[in-house]
Amino acid sequence: MVLVPPSVTRLQALQKTASQIFMTTFNPTNARTGNKVLRQRLKGPTISDYYVRTNITVAKFVKGFNKMRAALIENNTVDERAIGNPLVNFEEEQRIKENEVRRRRGKGPPKKGQGKRATSGKKR
Repeated sequence: MVLVPPSVTRLQALQKTASQIFMTTFNPTNARTGNKVLRQRLKGPTISDYYVRTNITVAKFVKGFNKMRAALIENNTVDERAIGNPLVNFEEEQRIKENEVRRRRGKGPPKKGQGKRATSGKKR
């Protein structure tokens, strides 16, 4: 009895059946699919958990500190001289001053209902 090696189509059918049974991908052309990378554990959650999540901005910090300072002074918990001056957000102060200057020159935002879109259209 002479043993004949199985044909290529028969081997591919066997591979396909095995991949279905063992839930692996069937890739007869041996093309690069990226499955090796896709099977790896995701790194995103681990990395994001490593760093502290803070959504605090300078403006929020200044506001919170000044609120806490005012509460302490109001309750006579701490002397005003011991706590120091209230914090100032210089960027916000600068923005407010620039807006005041613009308004005085007539370059500020229009009053509500007086803008470009409100005035265009039907002319009465």
